[in-house]
Amino acid sequence: MIYTKMSADEAAALINHGATISVSGFTAAGTPRVVTEALAVKAEKEHAEGRPFKINLFTGALTNECVDEALAKAHAIDRRMPFQGSPAMRAGINSGEINYFDMHLSVVGQYVRYGFLGKIDFCIIEALDINDEGEIVLSGGIGCVDTYSQMADKIIVELNSAYDTRIRGLHDIYTPATPPHRREIPIYEPQDRIGSPVLKVDPKKVVAVVECNYRYGVKPFSPIDATTAQLGRNVARFLTEELQAGRIPPEFLPLQSGVGNVSNAILHELQEADEIPPFKLYTEVLQDQVIDLIDLGRCTFASSGALALSDEVYDKVMANIDFYKQHIVLRPYEISNHPEIVRRLGIVAINTALEADIFGNVNSTHVLGTKMMNGVGGAADFARNAYISVFICPSVAKGGNISAIVPYASHIDSSEHSVMIIITEQGIADLRGKSPRQRAECIIENCAHPSYRPLLREYLHLMDGQGGHTPLSLHHAFAFHEEFMKSGDMHNTKF
Repeated sequence: MIYTKMSADEAAALINHGATISVSGFTAAGTPRVVTEALAVKAEKEHAEGRPFKINLFTGALTNECVDEALAKAHAIDRRMPFQGSPAMRAGINSGEINYFDMHLSVVGQYVRYGFLGKIDFCIIEALDINDEGEIVLSGGIGCVDTYSQMADKIIVELNSAYDTRIRGLHDIYTPATPPHRREIPIYEPQDRIGSPVLKVDPKKVVAVVECNYRYGVKPFSPIDATTAQLGRNVARFLTEELQAGRIPPEFLPLQSGVGNVSNAILHELQEADEIPPFKLYTEVLQDQVIDLIDLGRCTFASSGALALSDEVYDKVMANIDFYKQHIVLRPYEISNHPEIVRRLGIVAINTALEADIFGNVNSTHVLGTKMMNGVGGAADFARNAYISVFICPSVAKGGNISAIVPYASHIDSSEHSVMIIITEQGIADLRGKSPRQRAECIIENCAHPSYRPLLREYLHLMDGQGGHTPLSLHHAFAFHEEFMKSGDMHNTKF
């Protein structure tokens, strides 16, 4: 090997205060661990000795406890983008300590290449192999590493021996050209491969190779409960009805589904929906349930950006990797989320919401309009360009004290112009072709929890006789949120 081997501490010592660091991976899959953990220790030592130490951190999306959690706890982050899911990082963002800028995932790569976000000093890459020509075999997640490695001044490689290099060939790494030289991205079916099975970097930029051995430790999802099961059934019913009405072609269309317990429940219900033919996925992240769908022949192909699998299911995939290579491809999220491809393939997009208002605006990111949860991620990439755009959520939270259907969303990530369908465990609201008042009546009747419907109807009628296209009462728009902050229960709202 032509590269310099270092310990994690030695590699972390190369990184100075003020540096901009990028990392590989998408979720815990493909995300480095040991150098960032050592960097957090370095930050704590620097702070203890009275010296400033903060970096800027660009990631694929959410990471693992050794990146976001460790660095946030060490107070080592100045700027952070584009998506996160760590309690300590979230706390730092909401306190104002960390300058977080939330971005649609599909534009991260091009923003970096265009120079909009400044220079990148280091890219830390989790690799299963690297040869002298700079060809890197990635593991279970790609994220934005194709761009980050291209734009970084220096590269640190974590060579992880815990996973099998036979995964080579699962990846399809392609970076669009920069305007005015950009051409169409030649993906016409989810299974089309257009790029390289390896990440190619400049060997001269690789300043350290750190040998390590670790597993991602992704936990299986919680058991499906009655609410998520009903949500899943409602989604399956909606898709079946669209198919039977001829609004989805008989061969069906590729699906995109978000990440988490609710999305996992939906995929489980699609496993049982015999009326829906075998289908393909064109999505961001593959969860355990997708592997079951592939094994059963329900999912014939899955294009994604990451294998966010529990260790048990990951080992199952690796034990039969030649079979799964025929059914799975992993891409950078600039491609997995690209509006051009979403529109061309006719993706049916299904994403989760924190809350939706009665006019069809969706909040995916902010609790009570101010506190960042995780980030917008790729939901709006798909929603704005989908063949059908669906948002899902339970109708209530916090034991019923919070209604997910509110008079007006406290923050808007996907506007009424991008949201076609809202589904809760209560039912389905089809918003296509409806005016604001018609949308409000449809959402209240079909998606709101029965205990909140009278209040929502009362709000809707506050503007009766006062004219206007949208019956929005500015004075009372956030009454649900204000009441929750005051009494802890939206049911107590008074208009």
